[in-house]
Amino acid sequence: MSGGRPEQGTVVRGIVSEIHNFGVFVRLEGDPAGQPGSGFIRIPELTWEFFDDPADVVHVGQQVSVEVLDFDVTRGQVQLSLKALQEDPLIKFANRVGEALCGPVIKIVPFGVFIRVAPGIAGLLHESVQTHQPAMGETVCVTITEVDRPGRRVRLEPAPTRGT
Repeated sequence: MSGGRPEQGTVVRGIVSEIHNFGVFVRLEGDPAGQPGSGFIRIPELTWEFFDDPADVVHVGQQVSVEVLDFDVTRGQVQLSLKALQEDPLIKFANRVGEALCGPVIKIVPFGVFIRVAPGIAGLLHESVQTHQPAMGETVCVTITEVDRPGRRVRLEPAPTRGT
């Protein structure tokens, strides 16, 4: 930290102090003068994995290493990312277009369902290609039709059925 303020891109350590539905507060280890600071991890910066509750990802008292994203001067708070130190699962997944796999429905939206096709990756099965509306948690077999890395989208279609 320079002058007690961590620089963007540096990795710092701290202890999870509070968990809320909007994010996680982290008490950062002290700077050379021994003055600890406070940091905040927004929900999208916790992990690549899908979760319902931030307490499913971290717990109060847990020691974490996080990357500094920014410093909020008005709040005197460091914006942090736990996810930045994890490998992006979409990188290795991008070459799987055309592959058929099965996974559970993890979210139902007005225009389709999202299906977990790999750890940290869900794809959209649009309603226009569905033969029926799958239920939450139902396992659905799909084919990967597109992986849009910049847009962070995976498009799916129903996997072909055999023997009918």
